[in-house]
This record gives sequence, C-alpha cells and structure tokens, in this order.
Amino acid sequence: MTAVPLAIPGWLQSLADQFYLNFIKDDRYMYLVRGLKITLEVTVLALILGVVLGVIIAIIRSTHDKTIEETKPGFGRFILKFLNAIAKIYLTVIRGTPVVVQLMIIYFVIFASSNNKVMVASIAFGINSGAYVAEIIRSGIMSIDQGQFEAGRSLGFNYFQTMIYIIIPQAFKNVLPALGNEFIVLIKETSVSGYVGLQELTKAGDIIRSRTYTAFMPLIAVALIYLVIVMIFSKLVSILERRLRNSER
Repeated sequence: MTAVPLAIPGWLQSLADQFYLNFIKDDRYMYLVRGLKITLEVTVLALILGVVLGVIIAIIRSTHDKTIEETKPGFGRFILKFLNAIAKIYLTVIRGTPVVVQLMIIYFVIFASSNNKVMVASIAFGINSGAYVAEIIRSGIMSIDQGQFEAGRSLGFNYFQTMIYIIIPQAFKNVLPALGNEFIVLIKETSVSGYVGLQELTKAGDIIRSRTYTAFMPLIAVALIYLVIVMIFSKLVSILERRLRNSER
C-alpha cells in the first residue's frame, strides 16, 4: 500500500517561504543579530551615563532645595545657586526637545568629526535619560524624612556622606519602579538611532525589508525581540524590588 504524502496547507507553505526569504536566505537573520548587539551596547552605555548624570543633578537640585535657606551668603551659596541654575537649564532643554533632534544635533553638530556612532548614540541617549532619572531620584530624595539627615549628622557624617550612605539608598528603593519604567523607555528610544546611520535592531529590520520587499516578518521579528528584552528587564526589576522589600524586614 503506497503512503500518501501529507499536503501542506497553502498559507503554511507561504509563511515558510516568507520566513526563508526574510531570515535564512543570504543569512539575513545576521542583520538582526548584529542589530540586537548594537542596541544592547547603546542601551547599557546610555544607562550608565544616565544614572551617573541623574544622581549628580538630583543631589544638586535636592541640596539646593533643602539647604539654600540655611546657607549663609557667600561663595558657597553662590556656587550652589549657580549649579542649580545650570541643572534647571539642562532639565528644561532636554525634557523640552525630542530625543531624535538631540541625537542628530549631537551627531551632526557636536561630534560631527567622530565616526564612532555607538559612542555618539550612547552619549545622546544617556544625556536624555539623565534628565528624567534626575527628577525621579530627586523626588525620592525629597520624600525621605528630614530625621534621616539628622541621624546621619549624629553619626558624624557630613552632608554628602549622609546623602551617599543613607539618603540615596533609601530614595533608590522608593523610586525603583519609576526608574525601571524609565530604563524600559530608554531601550525603546534607541530605535531612532537609524537617523544617524547606526544599524541597530530597528534599522536591521528595515534593511531586511529593503532586500525582500516584504514588511510583515521583519517588523514583527523586531517587535518581538524588543518585547522579549523589555519582559526580561521588567522581570529583573521586579526581582530586585522584591529583594529590597525583603531586606527591610
């Protein structure tokens, strides 16, 4: 008795053909692999820069708001007010302009002679993220009871030691969910890096689309990869938040 071969449904065969055309033929999946690598590099570097900038700006702003009335007139008061004014200008400009415009200004104007697109993109996104991180951390610092500052002073810490060892850790716990959300936004914002010719994940999908003249599979693949990254990062933030809560018990 002769076996009858199973007929493959037409729609399934069409999907298989599209998958081969978009990802297997000419090793086009490597565009996504390289794009993902660049996206993660830019995100991690921008995250580090954003946190450093954010903490510095948050300390300046919160120090001004908490101590300016008690600070005696003089050079120290002038420096504090000057740094606070610079911080406010930075926050206003960065939060008031689109990130893609900031990216193009930094790439085409400030670093016009640089060929390191990953570095330029990381700086642009780090500066942008730093403004939002600063306000998130500042709100956390301002929410800490004044008694915590007094406790630090009673232990012999100066103002900045109290801020680093006592206030910032508590503020970090309070604003962790908001920081996690900002970092998720940062991951997705890197998708505009293609405006300066950086072949990150979204640009990789666009390159595949330009080769195959089909948009569905490349774009869906890019969307799914971003979704998986965000889900993994959200899970890590959730685990960290739970451990911080447990450490307080």
